[in-house]
Amino acid sequence: MTQAEALTILKTGANVFLTGEPGSGKTHTVNTYIAWLRSCGIEPSVTAATGIAATHVAGMTLHSWSGIGISEHLSEADIDRIASKEHVARRINKAKVLIIEEISMLSAATLEMADAVCREVRRSEKPFGGLTVILVGDFFQLPPISRGGGDGRLTKSAMFAYGSPVWEALNPLVCYLTEQHRQDDATFLGVLAAIRSGEVEKAHYEALLARRIESEAAEASDAPKLYSHNADVDRINAAELTKLPGRAARFSMTAAGGASLIEGLKRGCLSPEVLELKEGAAVMFTKNSPLGKFVNGTLGTVTGFDAAGLPMVKTKGGKRVIALPMEWQVEEEGKVRASISQVPLRLAYAMTVHKSQGMSMDAAVMDLSKVFEYGQGYVALSRVRRLAGVHLAGLNSRALEVHPDILEKNKDFRAASEAARDSFSEMPKADKIALQKKFVKALGGAFIEEGSKQETGGRRKGTKTAGLPGRLAETLQAVRDGTSLKEVVKTRGLVASTIVHHLEELADLGLLVREDFAHLVPIDIVDEVHGALAEAKGDKLSPVFHALHGRHSFETIRLVRLMKH
Repeated sequence: MTQAEALTILKTGANVFLTGEPGSGKTHTVNTYIAWLRSCGIEPSVTAATGIAATHVAGMTLHSWSGIGISEHLSEADIDRIASKEHVARRINKAKVLIIEEISMLSAATLEMADAVCREVRRSEKPFGGLTVILVGDFFQLPPISRGGGDGRLTKSAMFAYGSPVWEALNPLVCYLTEQHRQDDATFLGVLAAIRSGEVEKAHYEALLARRIESEAAEASDAPKLYSHNADVDRINAAELTKLPGRAARFSMTAAGGASLIEGLKRGCLSPEVLELKEGAAVMFTKNSPLGKFVNGTLGTVTGFDAAGLPMVKTKGGKRVIALPMEWQVEEEGKVRASISQVPLRLAYAMTVHKSQGMSMDAAVMDLSKVFEYGQGYVALSRVRRLAGVHLAGLNSRALEVHPDILEKNKDFRAASEAARDSFSEMPKADKIALQKKFVKALGGAFIEEGSKQETGGRRKGTKTAGLPGRLAETLQAVRDGTSLKEVVKTRGLVASTIVHHLEELADLGLLVREDFAHLVPIDIVDEVHGALAEAKGDKLSPVFHALHGRHSFETIRLVRLMKH
């Protein structure tokens, strides 16, 4: 199934299981769906099975959203107690569409507990109290964390979510994405497909073993190293940074919002709470650039620090980027409930396989000799785009195994997806649109015709911001209403660089026009700054700042640059 076919089904309001191989575009598809919902005035509840996945989608864990916390079992009294909490009841009652990312890591027991709370709060015996539920993930990747034995038998607390009666009651349409946007190496794709089908043969082993490197070469490689245990990662990163001369620059994370939400964001953020860097340090970006300069997983080297003390990074692709602080947020009902801000980097000498899930890498050194979980080796290998980027420091038999239960279930998912695709492909376009309109109307939204100016982002000053993520909508409205950047900063309670960053995100999305923000820049300085930007080579702002002898702030320079976007 293509992404476009999946989106057509998602927009009808059906419960959906969106799946596919790593690199097939699951995240892109669900983000497009979220944007469409918001353009219709419908704010989805975005959750994930883990804190790391939650930070990728500006949501919270399902455990936190539903109020079940770390519970492994709920009695009727527990369900009543949780449902009686005002903030939980308000959140669930206001919810319309519930999205759950990384469903492979969510146990059947957790799915059932969240369902029970939703049914109690919404006073409905329908699954999740009648919410539209979108499940996103790939069961070939990391499974639920089990506290039981390692004999492969699944207890309730470690059973895959699809084994729950709740999954059966939801009866989701399966959208199995079959396009590939990460790997383009036929041999490597063959290896990954063999692992996924449980049919790894001698030729596949040999293809991987041809990428074997000795321990000395692994240590010397500047590609990130993937390990199954945190202890190896911490040891290598600390040792490599110590080898570099000079004093480390420290960047401390800032935060705003509720304490528990902030803690969840910190646990899930791939950038550390205190980031220490030196010139020459190998780093990895931990977030996507709103202007497309880097993505989560882009590798580079710190070449120095600019006038403001921010790290300057030369990426593997040759781009030179100043790593400005970025935000990770928890959004709910279109509003930011908590946020953290940090330079979007981490040391790239080593990281765990678990934390690499969701990343795309050009190269990685991976020691799979200590892999202990089904799917762990598959996740590590599938992070890399080509076989030439795989540097194998170790391999054990478990590394190329996926859970046997998934092998059979995957056939069912593929068959169900084909059936759904055939059914919708035969349906007249008018009938599909009728279903979409009915869904949007039922949730109190306003249907946006495909290809309309509203749907593609065309807007005028003063139009509504309901279709935008809460933090961006609030910033855009404050910018439109404010007379100066200083006033907007005061209104939003954010620093100037964050305000400008939000505007850059809006511009990248095609949702910003010059008249929205031009009044924040004194008209008599625009030509001067434009001239300095035109003379500067590359994207670095420090030369522009110095050419203007520090007369204008970095934020002002960025605003003028946006006028040319």
